[in-house]
Amino acid sequence: MSEEAIRKIAAFDFDGTSIQGNSPVILVRHLNRLDMLRKRVITKVLAWAAAYKLRLPQSESWVRGQVFTAFEGMPKQQVDRFLAEFYDTTIEAPGRFRPQADAAMERLRSEGVEVLVVSATFGPIVRRAQERHPFDGCLCTEMAVDAEGRYTTLVDGACIEGEEKVNAIRAYADARYGAGKWELVEAYGDHHSDIPMLAAATRGFAVTPDRPLAREARRRGWDVLDWDVSVEK
Repeated sequence: MSEEAIRKIAAFDFDGTSIQGNSPVILVRHLNRLDMLRKRVITKVLAWAAAYKLRLPQSESWVRGQVFTAFEGMPKQQVDRFLAEFYDTTIEAPGRFRPQADAAMERLRSEGVEVLVVSATFGPIVRRAQERHPFDGCLCTEMAVDAEGRYTTLVDGACIEGEEKVNAIRAYADARYGAGKWELVEAYGDHHSDIPMLAAATRGFAVTPDRPLAREARRRGWDVLDWDVSVEK
């Protein structure tokens, strides 16, 4: 690629797009089984999830802080290892990572496109997936660490959701390649909150979309893909 070439980038949502299911919800269930979350926290998270499903305005940062009460005050390295093992046992092993996502990522990389996962889920989970699947990097929600290297319940920066996905891609690509020297050629998402990211791409793909995204995909002429897979119990 010459210095004047435009760098091509593709973006994939993680939960419900690259994987079958929602990793924060699966994580909450996992923490509940291990008795690592207080019952009142679980109740709050479930209430948040119900409101989210009804498409009511909700704080993405707040709910992630609630989940991270399980890890508050624990060393970052220890928690990151826990989340990597969580990914291995509850997402990778049951076959939740969709083969169609693998194939699309492989195709894009073979065409010289940089593949990013852009997600509201926790960074350590997606970075573990990156070790096993063909994407080049991730832009995810990160939790703040205190001066002693221990996790807090605060989100570090923005929660990478909705319009923040576009902001994160732009900030990353401008810093890496320079403003005007890159193009978002493809974007994949399953949820109506992914509409800004799909709209920012040359080609948008609605993956097993919810109803609002399916309507928007029809209106804009985006491809609709059925990537549902069965998952081992």
